[in-house]
Amino acid sequence: MKLASTLFAALALSTGLSLHAIAADDMAKLGAMGEMKSDAATSMTTGEVKKIDKDAGKITIKHGPLANLDMPPMTMVFRVKDPAMLDQVKVGDKIGFIAEKLNGALTVTKLETVK
Repeated sequence: MKLASTLFAALALSTGLSLHAIAADDMAKLGAMGEMKSDAATSMTTGEVKKIDKDAGKITIKHGPLANLDMPPMTMVFRVKDPAMLDQVKVGDKIGFIAEKLNGALTVTKLETVK
């Protein structure tokens, strides 16, 4: 491990990168529990809006694979992080979205319509 760290530091210095910048980038990828977030957590998943329940703050989406949640394609109900998101879409819309597990609930944290 020490050899790998030394080689990594030498490579970083030879390419003009500072170890501080590399460490800051790694820290930005850490989640609340210290696990590394993958790019899948920030990748949009495609889907189709099947139902909107504004009173409950929920949306039903038929979606493709959710890599960050290790879920296959299916139709399911999600909470939305911001209820205003539900005003941006209607049933039948094709969407791109990011879902995460927040406070134990699967929650749409980003949502946009796809033309």
